[in-house]
Amino acid sequence: MAKPFLTARWRNLFMANYEVAAEKLTPFVPRDTELDLFQNRALVSLVAFQFLGTRVKGFRIPWHVNFPEINLRFYLKRTVNGETRRGVAFLREIVPRAAITLVANTLFNEKYVTRQMTQRVRIADDRLKAEYTFREKGRTQMISCITGIHPQVLKQGSLEEFITEHYFGYTQGKHTNEYRVEHPQWRTLQVQDYKIDLDFGAVYGDSWAKLTGMKPHSVLFAEGSEISVYGAEKIISHG
Repeated sequence: MAKPFLTARWRNLFMANYEVAAEKLTPFVPRDTELDLFQNRALVSLVAFQFLGTRVKGFRIPWHVNFPEINLRFYLKRTVNGETRRGVAFLREIVPRAAITLVANTLFNEKYVTRQMTQRVRIADDRLKAEYTFREKGRTQMISCITGIHPQVLKQGSLEEFITEHYFGYTQGKHTNEYRVEHPQWRTLQVQDYKIDLDFGAVYGDSWAKLTGMKPHSVLFAEGSEISVYGAEKIISHG
């Protein structure tokens, strides 16, 4: 088996899920994939988390080991020899280092941008508090939440399982690229409170402006785990 391109720990993942019309996502669906719906609902997720202990091909790159990421993603599936592969595609991914953006966009054809960012996660009084911020067009954008500290196992068929159990990434270029992400099943922490102070129009474009101030369909918080990301492969369409 090929060695992973990247290994890290993805930790303290806050996910706010918004229901949108499936037609809104159609232009972004890579060839040879289709939307993966939850109970016939198309969802996009705003995800904020910590990238920790990052290694590229086994090497730690100074100043690029620990950093936050915030992304907006949606859900896809692809059938291969009777197997359903569930994955995600990204509308935009935000990180604080230009080198990360360059590598991800060049090798994986992703949609990374570089912004000034902060992260803060702490546990006190039996509560976990997480806060992620970045600067966009002169304004601080913030995502924060408070959770309990007792992890819960995912329930089969639950929203939490649907959101977290996608193990492939898809990007669209001349051909669709597919890459695999490995990690154990995550546990979740109960979200007690949260705040999303984000201008979706400024960050993701006017077509997503209506998400600003909208109450999410659901929110969840995952502990995260060690992860391995494998190199991208082109899907050659025979259709």
